[in-house]
Amino acid sequence: MNTPIDFNRQIIEEFRANGGCVGGPFEGGRLLLLTTTGARSGAVHTTPLGYLPNGDGRVLVIASAAGAPKHPAWYHNLVAHPRVTVEAGVFTYEARAVVLEGAERDRAFARAVDSDPGWSEYQEKTDRILPVVALEEIPAGPPNINASSVGGALKAVHDGFRRELALIRKEIAASGPGLGAQLRVNCLTLCRGLHNHHTGEDAGMFPLLGRNHPELAPALERLEQEHQKLAVLLADLQNVISDRDADPQLLLAEVERLTEEVENHLTYEEEQLIPVLDGGMC
Repeated sequence: MNTPIDFNRQIIEEFRANGGCVGGPFEGGRLLLLTTTGARSGAVHTTPLGYLPNGDGRVLVIASAAGAPKHPAWYHNLVAHPRVTVEAGVFTYEARAVVLEGAERDRAFARAVDSDPGWSEYQEKTDRILPVVALEEIPAGPPNINASSVGGALKAVHDGFRRELALIRKEIAASGPGLGAQLRVNCLTLCRGLHNHHTGEDAGMFPLLGRNHPELAPALERLEQEHQKLAVLLADLQNVISDRDADPQLLLAEVERLTEEVENHLTYEEEQLIPVLDGGMC
């Protein structure tokens, strides 16, 4: 019989081998690997955890322990040693763990319950207040992307956007008559992520490729034009999200429209750029 340690090890190995994709109970969800330093031992421990975007660059994890009477070990570890390592599929980064307090904690937990009533069920099982922890990335230069090549890194980032779009479409389809607060945050986080990715390409990678590979000029021009078109779609999506009385079906239609355009854009970009990136940009 597998122990919890064996189960976690299997999830961790599958996560790392498949760019953050796993099966079983975590399939189709948002999952990260949190590495903490033991409060007493000083040894490192890695734990797979579900997370929620927070809309401000931070992600949230909840120390539920499935409603057990005591906080999980990883929570005690990060309270003692707040500097942690986060593996989020594509990216690995150092972060500072901040335990939310008071109204901020309550708002975050209410959003979590709104998106998944299971959190409420865990809370009902125990007398302790389930802690909500924000993981704040510690800036440290260029992002550490889990890939073996530059082209592989680009594909990994793109696949992350594909997974998030699929997950948001699923969440919208399963939502009730109104838009939940966490669903709005998830959509806004996606919009910011795509915007930042495209801005970085326009300012950095595309000019570098253009200087070293003049033959790419038509493709780069098309990609930049598509960025402008996608910026309009992202603005339209954010306008829908901002409406308190927004119809989930309208939101789903906007996300489907964005998904089609994003997929076409990403596929074309991969076809045009990955061979050059993996062949050397210079």
